[in-house]
Amino acid sequence: MKGILGRKIGMTQVFTKSNKVVPVTVISVEPNIVTQIKTKENDGYEAIQLGFDTKREKLATKASIGHTNKAKTTPKRFFKEIKGVDINNYSLGQEIKVDIFEEGEVVDVTGTTKGKGFQGVIKRHNQSRGPMGHGSQYHRGPGSMGTMRPMRVFKGKKLPGHMGTLTVTIQNLEIIAVDLENNCLLVKGNVPGAKNSLVIIKSAVKANGKVNEKQELISYETTEATEAPADALENAEANESEEA
Repeated sequence: MKGILGRKIGMTQVFTKSNKVVPVTVISVEPNIVTQIKTKENDGYEAIQLGFDTKREKLATKASIGHTNKAKTTPKRFFKEIKGVDINNYSLGQEIKVDIFEEGEVVDVTGTTKGKGFQGVIKRHNQSRGPMGHGSQYHRGPGSMGTMRPMRVFKGKKLPGHMGTLTVTIQNLEIIAVDLENNCLLVKGNVPGAKNSLVIIKSAVKANGKVNEKQELISYETTEATEAPADALENAEANESEEA
């Protein structure tokens, strides 16, 4: 098990040399810092704590500053634990980059869904509405509250309420590309959360370290034109003078 923290930038698409269009989510992953290593002796379980997104010391609490000073790093905005790792492979203050993952690796991505506010049962639970004619007395209501005999509403009844802002994990997503230069990951498909929201990328629980075949992407980078050798220029000038 391994993991890293990042920010969801947005979605785009890439093209493979096998003529396929792959929708991907761009995740910006600045280097994470190991701010704490938890052991069974001290904490009862093994895990590492990662710090992500540097913030100004003026905005950090004294407790947070003291915590990050132990790892000899700057104050961080987010702290998350990654369980199930081999803590012997990590050290306090170690920097973790996107190269811990490889192209084709299968991962699970966790994020917080967009908040939708207070919504009715049609949008929140995908229920059907009633007839919209003028004679109908039922349009977008929640429906029956249950049978008459208990004289109460059963727990779990789907009703209007707050929608969104849930922690959701999308499993078995494939990493299409790892951009170490720009600190980015391209993950196939969509991941939960709004733009610039925090996401956690971890090894897939159900895939058992599965790595798919690497897909060759089409690059549209333009190469700079190289200067012509001096001999070629001299020969061209000589030919022009002979023709004249």
